[in-house]
Formats: sequence, C-alpha cells, structure tokens
Amino acid sequence: MTSSLARRLLAEFLGTALLVTVVVGSGIAAQQLSPNDVGLQLLENSTATVFGLAVLILWFGPVSGAHFNPVVSLAEWFLGRRRSTGLPLTDVAAYAVAQVAGGIGGALLANVMFEVGTHVSTHHRASGGHLVGEVVATAGLVALIFALVRSDRGAIAAPTVGAYIGAAYWFTSSTSFANPAVTIGRVFSDTFAGIAPASVLPFIAMQLIGLIVGIALTLALYPDAGAKADDVVIPHTH
Repeated sequence: MTSSLARRLLAEFLGTALLVTVVVGSGIAAQQLSPNDVGLQLLENSTATVFGLAVLILWFGPVSGAHFNPVVSLAEWFLGRRRSTGLPLTDVAAYAVAQVAGGIGGALLANVMFEVGTHVSTHHRASGGHLVGEVVATAGLVALIFALVRSDRGAIAAPTVGAYIGAAYWFTSSTSFANPAVTIGRVFSDTFAGIAPASVLPFIAMQLIGLIVGIALTLALYPDAGAKADDVVIPHTH
C-alpha cells in the first residue's frame, strides 16, 4: 500500500467514523433532550448532521476527497473509468472497507460517550415508502456532487452537500441514509438514529439503485462529467 493510499484510507475511516458519531450522537442527545417530541428530535438530529458533514468535508476532503460513502466512490470510478480519471476499482474496494469500518467505529464511539451501551437496533425501517425514499435521496446526492464538480463549483461542496442531506432528512420518508457505510454503522445504535439489521440489505439495495439513477441523471445533464472525476467530492491529491 502506498503512503498516499494509506493517508486517504485513514481520512476516509476517520471522516466516516466522525460522520456516524455526529449522526448517532446527536440522535441519542435528541432522544434524551426531547423524549416526547419526535419532530423536535429529527430537527436536532438533522441540524447537527448538516454542520457536522460540512465540517468533515472541509477537514478531510483535501486528502481523500471526503467521500465517506461507498456509493460516491463507486460513482467516481464508473464515471471516470473511460477517461482514466477517478479511483481505480481496487481503491474503491479499499475505500469501502475503510468507510464501513469507520461507520461501525463511529456508532460505538457515540455509545461510549453517551454511556448507553452497544445494542443492535430494533428500529425497522424497510417499508415501501422508506425504500423509495432511499432511491431518491441517493440519486440526488450523486447527481448533486457531480454537478458541482463538473461546473467547477467544488469549493462550495461542503455546505451544499451538508444542506442537501439536512433537507433530505425531512423530504424523504427514510430520513436520507443514502450511504451503505452509515447504514451499517447505525445498526449498532438502538436509539432514534438506529436501523434494524433486517432493514439494512433492502436499504443498501435501494441505495445502489439510487446510484444508477444518479449516474444516469449526471450523464444526461453533463455527458463529460467523467473528466472531472478526480475532484469528487472536492479537489484532492492522489
């Protein structure tokens, strides 16, 4: 493993871990602070995620691109492969391992900080509406990221992506997981932010469908988007 790849994997591990810590930790805090108001819990959880994700993109983006999401890494590879840009498939696999490990680690860290113990979630989410929501959330995320990169607006990716995810907490029925690594990590939180193991595979399947839809939208709007694949989510060094 080259030192460059090792640094990028470390950035992806830490970024994904801290993202899940933000999501799960703020979910635990929201549940404790507003036990009888689910709407307020969602507001508290989504607000923390908006700011936390924007900060993490700025923090780790110059090293790894701040994917924190196997779907984003796959999209970069697919769109860049014909132009010799973006991640090679071997790096996509390595990124995914780091992201999933980070997602699990982030949930465990949040549990330790809030002293709630680690329990597998019992929060079942895989209804028909929730699954459609995951397709919509993931497709929009992929299309947005590549629209920003292709139009040379990567500098505003951090607040824009954060704002999209925050909005999608509310306009999608699934509260916008849109990320297999985060989905797996949230299994280890039996709280407001958790997801039951039985819901994980359906969610990930819908996220992969959302990836395909997002790529199709990107190619329809920006046929040469692959030329900028190296700059996803924000410009970084390989």
